[in-house]
Amino acid sequence: MSPHTATTEVTVALAIVKTLGLLVGGIITYFAFKAYRRTRHRALGYLAVGFGLVTLGLAFAGLLHEFLGVSLETGVLVESVLVLIGFLVIAYSLYVQ
Repeated sequence: MSPHTATTEVTVALAIVKTLGLLVGGIITYFAFKAYRRTRHRALGYLAVGFGLVTLGLAFAGLLHEFLGVSLETGVLVESVLVLIGFLVIAYSLYVQ
């Protein structure tokens, strides 16, 4: 197996895993938002926003790199910041009454 083939396989696997993560994250975000709309509990609203940010963060590194020409390192930094903010919002949602 040539190094180019291994790189291509990893790229395809990464795209599949990221797509599945977006799909599952989107479903979780949808159900959290649906629960918020049904109950109007602020905590569930924050939970939906937090999961939405984490899900959005999953896609950003590759999208910024592929479509906007941003360096991969910068894309990963933006992704990590969004995931961190999402986790902070999720943590807050567990704290708020």
